[in-house]
Amino acid sequence: MAVTDPLGDLLTRIRNGQRARKDSVLSPASKLRVRVLDVLQREGYIRGYSEEQMGPAAGVRIELKYFEGQPAIKHVARVSKPGRRVYSGSQELPRVMNGLGITIVSTPNGVLSDAEAREQNVGGEVLAEVF
Repeated sequence: MAVTDPLGDLLTRIRNGQRARKDSVLSPASKLRVRVLDVLQREGYIRGYSEEQMGPAAGVRIELKYFEGQPAIKHVARVSKPGRRVYSGSQELPRVMNGLGITIVSTPNGVLSDAEAREQNVGGEVLAEVF
């Protein structure tokens, strides 16, 4: 079955895995998904990820993170969707929960968190928000 929104699929797998209290979840691999996972790992929302085979295709095993029995990710949502793309300049990047959360942004310098994008003074497509 073809997935029309691969990033939305990844975020849903993470959300569902944490609600089910799983240690890890498996997702198909792509460059965009791996870059988003890099940002989530740098910001401390997941323990890590590793690439492994899912049948004939490549996959990614994502190790979920919990703090005192509660998921590290309380909320994860796709902002820019295939039917409605959302772009933002470096100074207009949305702040999630007054800076307690992050916004994941696809920029010309790669996939970055909102703080990294502001620091490098680049804007781009707002992919997701996490807190």
